[in-house]
Amino acid sequence: MIPFKVDEETREGYVQNIIEAFGQATEAQKQRGRVWYRTAHDLANLISDGNVREGSGVIAALSANKSWKENERLARGAYTDGPSGHTRDNIRKVERIILGDDPEDVLPMSAKTGHFFRCILDPEDPDPVVIDRHAHDIAVNEVFGNGDRGLESKQRYALLAHCYREAALRLEEIPSVVQAITWVAHTERLAGVGFRPKNR
Repeated sequence: MIPFKVDEETREGYVQNIIEAFGQATEAQKQRGRVWYRTAHDLANLISDGNVREGSGVIAALSANKSWKENERLARGAYTDGPSGHTRDNIRKVERIILGDDPEDVLPMSAKTGHFFRCILDPEDPDPVVIDRHAHDIAVNEVFGNGDRGLESKQRYALLAHCYREAALRLEEIPSVVQAITWVAHTERLAGVGFRPKNR
């Protein structure tokens, strides 16, 4: 795990890694990244029959440790067949959201799930940053595979979110767009080379 307290040189290194990853994205990857959260927003609106806040919460609650394809399948299924396919805790969160509890009262808003909810709900929001395992690996320029990244630490999460915000400021983009574009490029690169993560 990276330390959650780093010096300015290390922090600047993370920012530069993000900027470099952004610059290495193809135009097609940049286009996919730019619409990523808008597409997720449209899905949230569709599956919830127009209650995009609820739909965003359901998608976010079912996102932990799932690929986007699986996340989408589970979110659709939550409305057609009832929530399933996840931990008991996350299923309960989905049930509460569908029954009318506000997602902000159900989800951990300072963690990845809460930031994911906010990005889906409002793709133009300049504050939230989704720091998942890929966003972490991009910033530190190292693929951790199945290794523990320690992102449950609020301080470590805040450090990396700050680096994405700083990179976005320099790139004249909003942080969620920078995160999405680098995420698309990174995950497609890994898939394209047949990457098999090592345990750490």
